[in-house]
Amino acid sequence: MMKSCLRVSDVSVSIKKTPILENISFQVNAGQITALIGHNGAGKSTAMKTIMGWQKKEQGKIMILEKDLDEDYLAYKRLFSYIPEEPMLLSELTVFQHFQLYGKSYQMDEQTLITRVERLTEWFDIGDKLHEYPEALSKGMRQKVQTICALLPDVPLLLIDEPFMGLDVYSVDFLLDELKKRKEQGTSILVTSHQLDKIKDICDEYVMLKDGRICESGKIKDFGGLKRRKS
Repeated sequence: MMKSCLRVSDVSVSIKKTPILENISFQVNAGQITALIGHNGAGKSTAMKTIMGWQKKEQGKIMILEKDLDEDYLAYKRLFSYIPEEPMLLSELTVFQHFQLYGKSYQMDEQTLITRVERLTEWFDIGDKLHEYPEALSKGMRQKVQTICALLPDVPLLLIDEPFMGLDVYSVDFLLDELKKRKEQGTSILVTSHQLDKIKDICDEYVMLKDGRICESGKIKDFGGLKRRKS
């Protein structure tokens, strides 16, 4: 039996009394990539935010390894890193200062941080942007910075929301290779993407949301594709 890294159990979320997620339960196993899929408005982003503790849930339990979101959030949040669809950088920090902030947040050794920054900035081709501020960067460059931040620490779980938005083709190829490598090293990954053709080859499982409920799940090889919405 495979060991689960992330367990979501009977989670419900309402926003302004409108149900967004209703009793969803799934898990992401250690060393596997699970695709969270569904049409716009299905609840994917809300599920991600709830797993991260950004969105309050009405009921249910969320655990990463043996840490409970509700019981020990400080320890819980050090077990995951997150790549958002839109970069969320601080205007007063340079690119390198963002990397330093992440390093301190995850208690990374300084030399390990520097080594990883050098490798990742070379691959994402932003080594000449380390002392720039976010407003001086294009959206694509900001997304690269945000992606590198999430890849710096060793965490058991990576949460990724639309990972390829704003990235050039070379960066997409590198990110796919990096995700495969992390999976082989035992990292668990939960990813949402509209570009299913890009992620299908690296995923193991899928969970499909429809109107806030899980309507389908299983092995990615058995996924038949998203059906067109009825007008």
